[in-house]
Amino acid sequence: MSVRTLPLLFLNLGGEMLYILDQRLRAQNIPGDKARKVLNDIISTMFNRKFMEELFKPQELYSKKALRTVYDRLAHASIMRLNQASMDKLYDLMTMAFKYQVLLCPRPKDVLLVTFNHLDAIKGFIRDSPTILHQVDETFQQLTEIYGGLSAGEFQLIRQTLLIFFQDLHIRVSIFLKDKVQNSNGRFVLPVSGPLPWGTKVPGLIRTFNNKGEEVRKVEFKHGGSYVAAPKEGSFELYGDRVLKLGTNMYSVNRPVETHMSGASENLAAQTQESIAPNPLAKEELNLLARLIGGMEIKKPSGPEPGFRLNLFTTDEEEEQAALTRPEELFYEVINIQATQDQQTNEELARIMGEFEILDQPRQSASKGDDLLAMMDEL
Repeated sequence: MSVRTLPLLFLNLGGEMLYILDQRLRAQNIPGDKARKVLNDIISTMFNRKFMEELFKPQELYSKKALRTVYDRLAHASIMRLNQASMDKLYDLMTMAFKYQVLLCPRPKDVLLVTFNHLDAIKGFIRDSPTILHQVDETFQQLTEIYGGLSAGEFQLIRQTLLIFFQDLHIRVSIFLKDKVQNSNGRFVLPVSGPLPWGTKVPGLIRTFNNKGEEVRKVEFKHGGSYVAAPKEGSFELYGDRVLKLGTNMYSVNRPVETHMSGASENLAAQTQESIAPNPLAKEELNLLARLIGGMEIKKPSGPEPGFRLNLFTTDEEEEQAALTRPEELFYEVINIQATQDQQTNEELARIMGEFEILDQPRQSASKGDDLLAMMDEL
């Protein structure tokens, strides 16, 4: 497992989240000034310098539930609110889109180009906000410094770590199904044609060499695909042609997007139970999560500007139905991390949560904060 994977996972999932929110803000005819404020506030929080410092520290990936908590806080960093069903759908779309991009990367290193495509699009959302643009450019420089010198083997380890994270996620997405890049069981269809990775030749020739390095034989074979050589390598500079289209905004054309649990995922969910035995890694993940969310600068709304609710479904009825039919095991509130024995951690969490604005009435709970992630969901 690579300890350099978390920044790439977070930034790419965050980019997909912004694509989806932008599309839904336009679809629901949210006034332009409010839509811009939502995107600006989320991007400003996402690229906060203190938050990025915590994110770029070498560390293991968080669990899916813990990472989901971070995006829940991020999505509510402005005046927009999502209910549970819409947040679930948002997270499903984010994860499946980036999983597809990682699977289709021609080379492991190209996951960096996918990240740059997301950052380029994010800068398009905030072109009129120079301060936030500078935050994004600083993150780009960090990515270049940290990942620019990694070997192909290190990028392969990063890609492998990402694929392990996405393993067993087979949620059907309407766009992928209509484009015939996803099967009805939620698994992606990998192409056997198209452009090759940069630096490789079109398959179809086997060359044999002797012990002196001299070519002694050529054998041609039919590869069964329709391959073309890559015209050029994508640019890893701040500005340039990335060549690779993975990571660009697939919602730029207004298309309804639906998600459905595949049969395999439903069966997996039915078999998945949270262990009641103490997890030796839970406390460490708790500490990391506390530091990461503590680095988030959640801006409290200034003035009397009212908030609004965003629906990721076509109608409120669909949203309510989705909440009722989602397998109970896949709700992201069922993780239990006991942290009552660590006074320092409790004090740090109390400070962090004290900075969050409580906008809704908290649910009644007898745990008094034993369940950290459930507690954060109440904020």
